[in-house]
Amino acid sequence: MSFKGLKPIVYGGREVWPLIEGGKGVSATNHLSSGAWAAAGGIGTVSAVNADSYDAEGKIVPQVYHALTRKERHEELIRYAIDGAVEQVRRAYDISGGKGAININVLWEMGGAQQVLEGVLEKTRGLVTGVTCGAGMPYRLSEIAERFNVNYLPIVSSARAFRALWKRAYHKVSHLMGAVVYEDPWLAGGHNGLSNAEDPLKPEDPYPRVKALRDTMRKEGIADTVPIIMAGGVWYLRDWNEWIDNPELGTIAFQFGTRPLLTHESPIPQQWKDALRDIEPGDVLLHRFSPTGFYSSAVRNTFLRNLEARSERQIPYSKVEAGEHTVRLDVGVKGKNFWVTPKDLERARSWSAQGYTDGLRTPDDTIIFVDPKERDEIRQDQADCMGCLSHCGFSSWKDHDDYTTGRLADPRSFCIQKTLQDIAHGGPVDNNLMFAGHAAFKFKQDPFYSNGFTPTVKELVDRILTGD
Repeated sequence: MSFKGLKPIVYGGREVWPLIEGGKGVSATNHLSSGAWAAAGGIGTVSAVNADSYDAEGKIVPQVYHALTRKERHEELIRYAIDGAVEQVRRAYDISGGKGAININVLWEMGGAQQVLEGVLEKTRGLVTGVTCGAGMPYRLSEIAERFNVNYLPIVSSARAFRALWKRAYHKVSHLMGAVVYEDPWLAGGHNGLSNAEDPLKPEDPYPRVKALRDTMRKEGIADTVPIIMAGGVWYLRDWNEWIDNPELGTIAFQFGTRPLLTHESPIPQQWKDALRDIEPGDVLLHRFSPTGFYSSAVRNTFLRNLEARSERQIPYSKVEAGEHTVRLDVGVKGKNFWVTPKDLERARSWSAQGYTDGLRTPDDTIIFVDPKERDEIRQDQADCMGCLSHCGFSSWKDHDDYTTGRLADPRSFCIQKTLQDIAHGGPVDNNLMFAGHAAFKFKQDPFYSNGFTPTVKELVDRILTGD
């Protein structure tokens, strides 16, 4: 069956291709990539998650934190975030040349999300067409969009999640809902919206899930012209032929998060671009190490393998002798009030003998074993926390009320701000979190990228429109 081809849609009052650049946070998407995507006739997405700003000479301003308290560092973070996103939007808008559209992307679970979003929209009036937002349940997104008269595009992974948002808030601002992004929780890169009812090891076919989303939208009186944006696992449009002009689904658009990483305009460092060409099927891991508490998908490199190994060196304990916890733990911890099973005592002693001499408690009444270097790094990263998330499992930070989650900081996790800033600005790709969608192995298989070819964004968009 030959590829049907795409028709333009009307978005923000103009015709655009139903092709959306995924908004990858912390400088993996910026004005160059988003502006070029819009200039090619699509919807470019500037990430408003700790975006880069520039000094008078045009050099990137390093996000260094000088304040002594976490709360003050959090204020610094918000200032960096607003300044950076505003700068990126202005530059992207200039590059777009009045074509396509520029959206911004925010994570509702980022620290100070509402303050950042309002600060950016206040300073970019007339430049931003829409706000894409996921990671959590952004009930207040529609009222903020209404205040600044921009479209809003919620990211959901199920009809149920959309219905909850619509019933509670979005039905009041229905006229500004620009689209609904369906992000496949098994295939998308970055943070994934898997619910407790879904099995991370059993991917579901997106078609019935998207059909259920459209059915829910219709039931609530939302027109079929409001697009559902399919995100996660999209590579060749010919694979989605049956979705295009399908009356069951209504208007469908497609989001590309992983493919635009490998373009001339993509701001990620060259070694990251090179690494994308070597990814094999199965190299992207859906895991639960993120301090957000969400599942997320990233390349299973040394960084992730170390986190897996850290969690495997883990035993449960009791503060009193009870049940099978009949022996005292005598390695890794000071004091003698940790009771474990005899089998776990043997395991702990063997880890200690291998150099993992330090036991760190987790919020789940377990102890993990790490070497002294790793212990020091974990403690330093926790102490340096600048409040980049609304709730952080790794540092126990919360961005409101008493500023603590009330839970023990979790040493099985990591500082997400530190690693994403590092990889985006030239740090080692193997020793940092390297987000990618599960279709990233196609860089190696797709003839478009053979002989080391790197397209411009325009060449990529033109290629996508052919079905390839």
